[in-house]
Amino acid sequence: MSEGNAELRAFLRTRRARLAPEQAGLPAQPGVRRVPGLRREEVAQLAGVSTDYYIRLERGRNLNVSESVLRALARALQLNEIERIHLLALAKLRRSPSGHRPMPTQRVRPGLLQTLNALTDVPALVIGRRCDVLATNALARALYTNFDALPRRERNLVRFLFLDDAARELYLDWPEAARSAVASLHLYAGRNPNDAQLAELVDELCVRDTDFRRWWADYDVHRHSYGAHRFHHPILGEMTLNYEALAHTVDPEQFLALHTAEPGSPSEQALRLLASYAAARQHSDSRAAHRDPPHGSLTTVRRGCLANGVSGDLG
Repeated sequence: MSEGNAELRAFLRTRRARLAPEQAGLPAQPGVRRVPGLRREEVAQLAGVSTDYYIRLERGRNLNVSESVLRALARALQLNEIERIHLLALAKLRRSPSGHRPMPTQRVRPGLLQTLNALTDVPALVIGRRCDVLATNALARALYTNFDALPRRERNLVRFLFLDDAARELYLDWPEAARSAVASLHLYAGRNPNDAQLAELVDELCVRDTDFRRWWADYDVHRHSYGAHRFHHPILGEMTLNYEALAHTVDPEQFLALHTAEPGSPSEQALRLLASYAAARQHSDSRAAHRDPPHGSLTTVRRGCLANGVSGDLG
């Protein structure tokens, strides 16, 4: 573990602060506690290490900490599996002597890109390091935004969530989705402390958004592998979509994110209409490029929405 490990210090301190003595099975002590959560000596007692050792560890001193001690700390602080893995990664951090450095550019294999574009009934994205959006299909662009049209440095899902006003309107559960994204970014940061693009992204978001700055300081970690989001799409109104992240077997820092709706639900109906809109827009763009009037338009989708009882701001 490197000297002055600020990430490990902050992570241990925030995990300790969130755990009350009663939750840890310690007897209640009389008087007013000066700090929230557990004291350092209480963590040391629960983990079976000396108080001095734990204090030096939390202060980021250069200790040759063993994995057994880290696992004991994880049990004492009641960390979940993702937090335990993060703690082990933080304790082994080795920062580059030259500081942050650029990471190799990620590329999407042609075969995966072909698969992505073949998915015409579900929104699909390829997500890379630091939640960068590496590729999208037409339905994902219709659901979120046209990431392909943005400058490369702005093609990032966390950046979209915090800096694009449309995202706060799109996600009905925006605080939950945004906090989860921050926690996912922290998990990545624990494995990649020298990533220059990550440092640039975090610095920018901390300066420009108070919510991000506050949640980043919480040091929560999370792997967003599946779940559900409630959306309010500007064309089709409300829909609930399930989310699955499929790991890439060649590049472990890429995954395919898919959104699906429950069969037979109004959300499935809305998703079908969104697919029609995405196809019409693609056709319209293609025809416009040849200066011919489009045959598919938003009017067609509007009529389909009204006929099927799907409401929304159809413009």
